[in-house]
Amino acid sequence: MSAEFASLPEIIVAADSAIVLAQAVTATTPNLQPVDFSFIGLFAQADFMVKVVMLILLGCSGWSWTTIFWKEFQFRRIQKDLQKFETLFWSGINFHELKKRLEEDRPHAGGRVFLKGLNELSSLRGNSAAVADRFLDRMERVMEGGVDSEMRTMRESLTYLATVGSVAPFVGLFGTVWGIMNSFQSIAVAQRSTLAVVAPGIAEALFATALGLIAAIPAVVAYNRYVAVTAGIEQNLLKIIDDFSVILLRQFDRRTSPDEDTPS
Repeated sequence: MSAEFASLPEIIVAADSAIVLAQAVTATTPNLQPVDFSFIGLFAQADFMVKVVMLILLGCSGWSWTTIFWKEFQFRRIQKDLQKFETLFWSGINFHELKKRLEEDRPHAGGRVFLKGLNELSSLRGNSAAVADRFLDRMERVMEGGVDSEMRTMRESLTYLATVGSVAPFVGLFGTVWGIMNSFQSIAVAQRSTLAVVAPGIAEALFATALGLIAAIPAVVAYNRYVAVTAGIEQNLLKIIDDFSVILLRQFDRRTSPDEDTPS
């Protein structure tokens, strides 16, 4: 019993020494603020230049998705209109009625190309073989020019997707390099290379890289898809020219008036 009470002053002295040591360690340790590693937290804590990079990438990503949804709607509508036009073209309707239907209906790529050929058909004079050859060559050139015009319109937004797909990873890489530079600066200022010092800068860098990939990957996938879709639409439009030329050649061979016959 007396032995236990005799050791009490030693315990008090040891406790006082531990408190003094803890206070000394706290005084020499930098106050590290807690880091929020959520997307919003990383953006809020990022350097100004990294924030600019993140905003650029977010804007590119948002505009890319807007372009993707719009082109998807546009190409589906074009393909549907082409199917309707082919059904109408081979339904047995004569060219005059077909022209009237196309002019009254909502204009679409196939109809616009075909109307160019019909307008050129109205300028035909004569029915000899030489006249027919010159006319068909001129008509095909006019309709092919219409196809080129339609394809240029369809491919306008695809250039943007290609640009985002190729540039966004490099913009994200710039943000990564800048974030790593901030990490090294933090190490130099704190004179400590602990994980708590370098983690925020590295997290910002990786977040910028992730945003670059988020912007680039959908843009590249959509660009490759829509290049294939536009190639298919172009083939369908060229097929309209070929079918129209074949029908007119048959009519010339029969020595009949082209605009009185119906496609068959």
